[in-house]
Amino acid sequence: MSSEYAKQLGAKLRAIRTQQGLSLHGVEEKSQGRWKAVVVGSYERGDRAVTVQRLAELADFYGVPVQELLPGTTPGGAAEPPPKLVLDLERLATVPPEKAGPLQRYAATIQSQRGDYNGKVLSIRQDDLRTLSVIYDQSPSVLTEQLISWGVLDADARRAVASHEES
Repeated sequence: MSSEYAKQLGAKLRAIRTQQGLSLHGVEEKSQGRWKAVVVGSYERGDRAVTVQRLAELADFYGVPVQELLPGTTPGGAAEPPPKLVLDLERLATVPPEKAGPLQRYAATIQSQRGDYNGKVLSIRQDDLRTLSVIYDQSPSVLTEQLISWGVLDADARRAVASHEES
């Protein structure tokens, strides 16, 4: 593994960890010692090579697809990845349950599956948006507009949905 590749991989690992609000010691605690802070730190600095097996296990621990950690990969081979669909969970909690109940339950299920309880934001996939659009009986683009109006999604989500509908 080239040192440049290792550094890029490490930067992606660090970005995922910090997005989840975890320190290196937080990773060690959350993993109950399975992931040592010193080892994860050396992966992030590019000082230590990570095997494919360990990378897959780390991706699973973080609840992200392995390809999200690989340098030089973008979804669908696009030159620039579309913006992520990120739910504002704090804002979602303020939306009346008669409107947002299905979305609140869906988000809670994703959090449970990922073991991700930071409580502030939650990334969802295009497939999640399609599933929610079936639940809400609206097209993904109409549902996106609804979620933006509630303040649950950022306006950049329009681009993510538009770029996905084009492909």
